Amino acid sequence: MLNSFGNTSVLLKKIMHALQGRNHNDIVFSKGVTDSSITSSVLFLLGPNCQEKGFSPTPCLILTKRSLKVKQPGDLCCPGGSISSGLDSYLAKLLYLSGSPLSRWPYWSLWRKKRHKEARRLALLFATCLREGFEEIRLNPLGVKFLGPLPSQQLVIFRKVIYPMVCWNGHQKQFFPNWEVERVVYIPLQNLLTPSNYARYRLHIATPHENRNNLDTKDYPCFLHKYQDEPEVLWGATFRIAMIFLEIIFGFKPPDMDSLPVINGSLGENYLTGSI
Repeated sequence: MLNSFGNTSVLLKKIMHALQGRNHNDIVFSKGVTDSSITSSVLFLLGPNCQEKGFSPTPCLILTKRSLKVKQPGDLCCPGGSISSGLDSYLAKLLYLSGSPLSRWPYWSLWRKKRHKEARRLALLFATCLREGFEEIRLNPLGVKFLGPLPSQQLVIFRKVIYPMVCWNGHQKQFFPNWEVERVVYIPLQNLLTPSNYARYRLHIATPHENRNNLDTKDYPCFLHKYQDEPEVLWGATFRIAMIFLEIIFGFKPPDMDSLPVINGSLGENYLTGSI
C-alpha cells in the first residue's frame, strides 16, 4: 500500500488515476454548486513536510488550525471557503489559460470536451479554493499540481456543501497564515494509514443557558495528531474528507468507532460564532 511513497511522481499518478476513475461515470458538480450561499470549496492539499523542524520529503496532508477569531476555533481544516461570485468567476477564466494548474491536469481537455458544463463548475470551485488558500496562508496558486476532485461533503451545522479539490504543493516550503489561521499543520500520510492513531472523540457540547449537570454529549470518530507531545484532534467534515481520500486511493478504512479508545473534548458556546 505504501510502496509508492518513495517516488512522488508515481504517487501523484496513482492519485490522479484513482480520482478520475472514481469520478468517470458520476455527476460531480450539479447546477446548484454555483449558489455561493450553500457552497464551499476547499483544498485537500498534499505536499512534503515543511514544519519548523526542517524539510522532509515525506508526503503529508497540509491543514490549517483555525484561530480563535473565526467559527469552529481550534479545528483542523482544509484551506477554503465560500464562492465570491464576481471575483472567482473571473479567476476561473484564467484557469483556462495555458500553464495554469487546471490546464496542466491530464484530464482537463477530456472534461472540457465531454463534460463542458461540469468543467466550468470545476474551474469556478477550483478558483475559489485557490483564492482562499492565497488569502489564508499565502499559498502560491501557480505552484500547485491539481490531482482531481473528491466527492462532496454535507456540513449540516452550517447548511453548506463542501467540494474538496486534491492538489500537490511540491515547491512552496513556507506559508504565512493570516488572522483566520493559528498555524499550518502537516500530517504524514503514513500516520493517517496507521489504525492505532484513531480514537472516539466524546464531545461535551455547551448550549445557551446550559445546565452544567446535563451537557449534550456525542461521540465522533477522529484521528489524533501529535504536536509538541500534545494530541490534536482531526474530526468532523475534514476527517470525513480525509477518510474518503484514503479509501479511494489506498483502500484504507479506519477501525470501527465502537472499538476505539475514548478521548474527551468540549465545544463552548462560541464554537459557531468565534470570538475576539
